[in-house]
This record gives sequence, structure tokens and C-alpha cells, in this order.
Amino acid sequence: MQARALAQGRSRILGLIVSDITNPFFPELVKGLEDSAVAQGYEILVSSTNYDSHRMALSVRRMIERKVEGVAIMTSEMDAPLLDELVHRKVPLVFLDVGTIKPHVSNIRVDYAQGITEAIAHLLDLGHLHIGFISCPLSLKSAAIRRAAFLKALQDRGVANDDRLIMEGDHTVDGGLKAMTQLLALENPPTAVLSSNDLTAIGALRAVRRANLRVPADISVIGFDDIHLVEFTDPPLTTVRLS
Repeated sequence: MQARALAQGRSRILGLIVSDITNPFFPELVKGLEDSAVAQGYEILVSSTNYDSHRMALSVRRMIERKVEGVAIMTSEMDAPLLDELVHRKVPLVFLDVGTIKPHVSNIRVDYAQGITEAIAHLLDLGHLHIGFISCPLSLKSAAIRRAAFLKALQDRGVANDDRLIMEGDHTVDGGLKAMTQLLALENPPTAVLSSNDLTAIGALRAVRRANLRVPADISVIGFDDIHLVEFTDPPLTTVRLS
């Protein structure tokens, strides 16, 4: 296969750069891309940045060395000069939420605002008025979008916001555990909490259990992503599905 690719001057390899391969959301994304690529006779080269811009640069260099024919960049970490080199080489790029659209560059935009608005509407319909939010790391562009959407969703329904109910997480189970523990320690803790992703919500569920509270009897928890794993939490997690 490699000899045939060399003869044709093509690698038949597509690159995929993700943030954290241990987050179940990304293996599901890898599988989706691989299924589509294999059906078209391509292989996938996967790199994980661990939210580190230096590792992002190494990932891009690796893609250039392997002469990939296209790269899907499903992460917020950027190395502009190296990405510009890919564009200069006319390697098609697809970004998730970041990157400027131009020739050979596409962008998949996630409507976080709509998802968060629907989650808040669900909680308000259940009678919750004291709602907490565990955000993703504030260094990520999507963090500001999600936080603003959370505040607007409350404002649009005439619900007062309390900044003490907004905690910064890190997209991990441990981060969700820590943030929810802090929320539950407040003098007036929230009756419901929206998390920026499902791993954070799983950590939040653990914090609730450690506090000898029950979901949803004592507090409601909502995630974001709908990874396969959340079918098996106790109780099964309510979440916003990201296709």
C-alpha cells in the first residue's frame, strides 16, 4: 500500500488532532472519522495534545512529515505558523470552533448556546431557580461562549444570577468533583448544576454521593456531550447531546 501511495505521490493518510484521548468523547469522534476514512481508502493518524500548545506543535510537525492529505483539528490549542504551513502546502484543514475560514480551511461550529439554553429551560421547568454552572477551563475560547450562554439563558427567563454558583472546571472527573464539592459547601448551595462536559458531570455526581445527597431528589445534574459512558452512571446522567 505504501509503495502504491508513493508511486501515486499520495500518502492516503488523514490526520486527526484531539485534546485528550482519555476523554471518552474523543475516541467516539476518532471512531466516526475512521469509519468514514476507511470506507474511502484512507488511514488515520491520531495525535492528542493534552490541552498543551507545545504538543499541538509537535502533532502538526508529525502530520507534515507524514505528508497527510487532510487534517481534522478537534482542539482549541493552536500553533498558527505551523498551521499556516499546512495551508501553504494546500492541505485541507477542518477545525472545531476555532480557525479562520479561507481556501482549504473549514470550520465546524457547535451551537453551545442552544444546548445550554435547552438545558437551563429543562431545569427551570422542573422548578429550579438556584442553578450552578461548572465551566470548562477559562483559557479555552468555548468557555466564554458557554458562560455567556448560561447567564443569558437565566436572564431571558428572569432568573437572578449568583456569581458564586459559577465554578471553573478542567473537563475531567476530578475537576468536576472538586468544583461540585465547593458548590455544595456554599451557605446556600444550588439545587441544580449544569456541567460543561460529561466527565465533569460524572465528577459532580461523585461529590453529591460523598455529601450523602441524592440525584435528582436533592440536586439535579446535567452534563454536555452525551458520551456512551453516561448510560451507566447511577442514576443515568441527563445530558445535552453533541452529535
